[in-house]
Amino acid sequence: MSLFTTPTNSQGRDRLPRRLRVGWTLVLVAAAAIVAFSFLPTPYVIQQPGPVFDTLGTVEIDDKEVPLIDIDAETYPTDGSLDMLTVSVVGSRETRPNWFSVAQAWFDSSKAVLPLDSMYPQGVTLEQSREESRIEMENSQHDAVAAALRQLGYDVPTTLTIATVEEGYPAEGLLEVGDQIVTVNGESFADVASMREELADNGTESPATIEVVRDGEAKTFEVTPVPSELTGVPIVGVAVQVSYELPVDVTIRLDKVGGPSAGLMFALGIYDKLTPGDETGGESIAGTGTITGTGEVGAIGGVRQKMYGALKAGADWMLVPASNCADVAGNEPDGLSVFAVATLAEALTALEGISGGSTDDLQTCDAVAAAAAR
Repeated sequence: MSLFTTPTNSQGRDRLPRRLRVGWTLVLVAAAAIVAFSFLPTPYVIQQPGPVFDTLGTVEIDDKEVPLIDIDAETYPTDGSLDMLTVSVVGSRETRPNWFSVAQAWFDSSKAVLPLDSMYPQGVTLEQSREESRIEMENSQHDAVAAALRQLGYDVPTTLTIATVEEGYPAEGLLEVGDQIVTVNGESFADVASMREELADNGTESPATIEVVRDGEAKTFEVTPVPSELTGVPIVGVAVQVSYELPVDVTIRLDKVGGPSAGLMFALGIYDKLTPGDETGGESIAGTGTITGTGEVGAIGGVRQKMYGALKAGADWMLVPASNCADVAGNEPDGLSVFAVATLAEALTALEGISGGSTDDLQTCDAVAAAAAR
């Protein structure tokens, strides 16, 4: 007879192994549930660093390398690089990222997790978002050319034309595709950004007076803006395309990239090609920022992701809009020196300092943030 016994059930089987079996079953069921849950779609999208393009370099079109910026005028040799940065968005309303991917992104400083509605508002289709982004990219290219040529002293007249009219917005039934905008509240504009500022300043409590030319005939409409579903800024529901009477023919070749944030780097690339000497001094310089036709640099989205994109592409220096400094200060990745600019002229001054090895007087985002906190 054994000196040691174990508890048994009425049928003589060990209780402890049964408890272990039940425990392990529960653990496995819980693990399976967690794994299954992690692959469910989420109400978020993920921003991460996207492709980088050297505005002084080339792109491949039809198996041929062609200049990204091609200018039909006398140009000068360039060195170094002026990299424009992009952000890729993982997810849409049709293909939402799962919880596992979102959890990984939360712990990756080069990525950002954003609510789905912030990127794709309710009622706006993916096709509509892409079309708006395409128009913004085209406008940024036109604005960049105008800004660079004006910085070089050229006269560049402007035309603003309505490209789309959104259903359900105040402009529907009043303004039409092809209308040329002459004035808003009696003011004329050199670019789309300044016209949008006028509408924003007008607010949503009273109508804005919009004068257009339609088929050669002047017409005036009273249109009351409403808050944008995405930003809350007053809008009337039109996409406006800008065109300029250019004294120099400039072609920018860049497919499948949307949005307005490449404007600054396009302008710097154009300016560098049209001026003797080397604006970069052979340095690898990245940057981002919208630009108006008169050279003002504006804020962009995804600036933190773009800093990591710059570093990964091998840039040592980066230019960012001063209006983005709240997101930049204290978040710069090691190995990347970041300077803040508010105009094309300031960006050119920054290039001069970088190329000449004298950056002490250039504005950093830490300085901008400190000044704003005073």
